[in-house]
Amino acid sequence: MKNPPARSKTSGLPDVRILLADDHPVVRIGVRNMLQSDEGFSVVGEAGDGDEAITQTLDLLPDILLLDLNMPRLPGLEAMRAIMSGSPTVKIILLTSTVTPQEIIEALQIGARGIVLKDALADHLSNAIRTVVAGDYWIGGRRVVNLVGALHELMKQAAVPERKTFGLTPREMEVVGCIVEGCSNRDIAKQFTLSEETVKRHLSNIFDKTGVSTRLELAMFALAHRLVAPQA
Repeated sequence: MKNPPARSKTSGLPDVRILLADDHPVVRIGVRNMLQSDEGFSVVGEAGDGDEAITQTLDLLPDILLLDLNMPRLPGLEAMRAIMSGSPTVKIILLTSTVTPQEIIEALQIGARGIVLKDALADHLSNAIRTVVAGDYWIGGRRVVNLVGALHELMKQAAVPERKTFGLTPREMEVVGCIVEGCSNRDIAKQFTLSEETVKRHLSNIFDKTGVSTRLELAMFALAHRLVAPQA
């Protein structure tokens, strides 16, 4: 028979049972010490990779899973998908060093209840756990009650800005792509069935519109401003 859950000495309520999943032992030690010094929290297990996080969550059934976003063997988001399908009652707070709005959106859609940046652990972790236990969300270092409103703001942040073309025509954009690939004027003329004089006129117009003066500068400008995708 399993031992009954530990209870807070001051409130008499059961401790919040927490599973900690992070591949860095030093991080786990620091977070565990931080939590154990806080009344009402109990670390019931640790995991060093995504697979262990799944196994221990399903076995221990913690109240809270603190899950590193970047885990070996199985990334945090993939581990979270498996956990939510097998133990949907656990509340997951992602721990991460950096995170994009798109990653936050994806995590929330899968079922995450909180996102805590590692450089803000000392300031935010306890509040994040208590917020999530209470049924709200913790995003961007604050309690979030209206998830739909928060997601709407994140969607606006994650929206890909409209690509600037600097007034270049579709044909001029094609010529820019060829310059990035290292094509000569003759190559470009042959590819688009143009005369080399026409290609030169296109390049002159492109130089004027982008403010560059050489083919190398144009290639660098195009990559910096995402006029073309960088070559793999």
